Amino acid sequence: MLSRLRRIAARYRPRKLRTRILLAMALLSVPPLILLGSISFNISKDTIVRNHLDNNEHNLKTASEVADLLLRNVINMHRLILANDALRGELKASVAEGGRVIDIRTANRLQNVVVRNLIDTRHIDTICLFDRGFRSVCYGSADANAGIYASPAGRAEIGRADWYRQAVAASGKEVFFSYNVLQPADTAGSFSSVKLLRDPADFKPIGLLVINLKKSMFAQAMNDGEDSGFLVLDATGAPTRGVYAGDPELAASFRPDDDEDEVIRALREEGYLTIGYRNETTGWTFLHAVKASALLQDSNRIGTATTLIASVIALIAILLSLFVSGSITRPLLQLKKLMVDWSKGKGTQAQETSFEEDEVGAIGETFRRISSENQQLSESLIHARLKEREAELRSLQAQIKPHFLYNTLDSIYWMAVLQNNDDIAKMAVALSESFKLSLNKGKETIPVFKELQHIEHYMTIQNLRYKSRFRYIVDVDPALMGVEILKLVLQPLVENAIYHGLEPKLGEGTVKLTGRMEEGTAAFAVEDDGVGMEDVRLTEQGYGMRNVRERLALYYGPGSSMQVFSEPGRGTKVEIRFRPDELRGG
Repeated sequence: MLSRLRRIAARYRPRKLRTRILLAMALLSVPPLILLGSISFNISKDTIVRNHLDNNEHNLKTASEVADLLLRNVINMHRLILANDALRGELKASVAEGGRVIDIRTANRLQNVVVRNLIDTRHIDTICLFDRGFRSVCYGSADANAGIYASPAGRAEIGRADWYRQAVAASGKEVFFSYNVLQPADTAGSFSSVKLLRDPADFKPIGLLVINLKKSMFAQAMNDGEDSGFLVLDATGAPTRGVYAGDPELAASFRPDDDEDEVIRALREEGYLTIGYRNETTGWTFLHAVKASALLQDSNRIGTATTLIASVIALIAILLSLFVSGSITRPLLQLKKLMVDWSKGKGTQAQETSFEEDEVGAIGETFRRISSENQQLSESLIHARLKEREAELRSLQAQIKPHFLYNTLDSIYWMAVLQNNDDIAKMAVALSESFKLSLNKGKETIPVFKELQHIEHYMTIQNLRYKSRFRYIVDVDPALMGVEILKLVLQPLVENAIYHGLEPKLGEGTVKLTGRMEEGTAAFAVEDDGVGMEDVRLTEQGYGMRNVRERLALYYGPGSSMQVFSEPGRGTKVEIRFRPDELRGG
């Protein structure tokens, strides 16, 4: 039970902390108001009664709305029982010729529908379900039955009963009667709601549902506990019926065959002032009658004092709750905004935020210290990774013995010249120059024109290998020629175009390198007319291309980019973009 209450409280608990505080303060203000009302009542009970009677019209409206709510629950119960497939199936089976008679199993199903759906049965006397042959099962007290219609002879009378004809004429709508249709007239303390049940598939009648309600429910409708002057009249038919009366003597003041106007006139002749309200669901009249003499005394003194005190308490409670909730939630909202900004990368704002010296402030200061340390760690990590990459590159470059290579290549060149082998001589010169440009005296950057020279030497070697199969076209903006860029960032793209685009192709092929400066951004493109590919991810995952992408991101930051476009049989195009002025650690 306790866990269920916790679940209900958690479900309806406001999400915002400030709203919870406001509600808590409002609840704290209720006991003083109750105490104030109790003191006022003890001072002058008669005055409270008179003020209460002044609001009888509102109370009648409220009582009618409460009754409407209870009666709509009954209507919903009608529809819920009709919507039950098992019950409806048994009623339809009973309609068929020689069909099964509803029995104790049907009664158990009816009871299960009520119990499983947590239907409030406090005001229900009995529930009786009839099939087309007017055989019935009932739910309620231990001896619940169809009353005067329980016997075979009684069942034969249902079709001729006035209430049954009204239910049929309503075409499936719920009909409320001011008396219990299953009991002798005016002998039961209950009234009935009757519904003709129709099959939703073809709208043919399959049965009848009668729900008998205790008339004591109207006492709950007048929830102020003073219902002695409360009457419920049924004037929808002739004659007028008294459905409920809080005071039996008041009900005896009019004749049963009087209509509604005559009843009200009789009450006024006896010195009563009456206030009526028409109930929406049943069409019945809710009537409150009080002696005129009881309403002639002015009782504004207590009402004014009570209202003034209650207003002051409510105002103080609202102001206090606003102040307290604001002082608590304001630093929490500030901390929340700080965390959101930090998650979006705005960590510097944490250093500019100040907190008060309280529990929330301690949390804020701790978060600010953590965010500052995290930012420092991130910067240290980036710096360490940069140094690690630089160390790896320098280690690879250091493995090359420049002087040994130069001397060896120079010897190969002169041997080729002496033997009149021009191709070997050209290859040796190209390879030697390529090594010089790639080493670049240990510098990480190189002018664009030298990077292009490196590519030309590379293309010379490849054309010597492949018997001049490849044509190399350069279209670079002269304004870019002297710009310092990261070395070995274009040559791997050309190499990728040769090995993956042109080498598998039959016949000759073309590699075109273009370069432009667009609003401070260097844009280079290497395009070939080779075999192309369907999945560009295979190329992007290659060592050379991956190395270029990582070095661009490392040296030029997240603003740099590399994109690959390719179509099978039509070639591949690789574009890179970066801002030369954002080169890091060159």
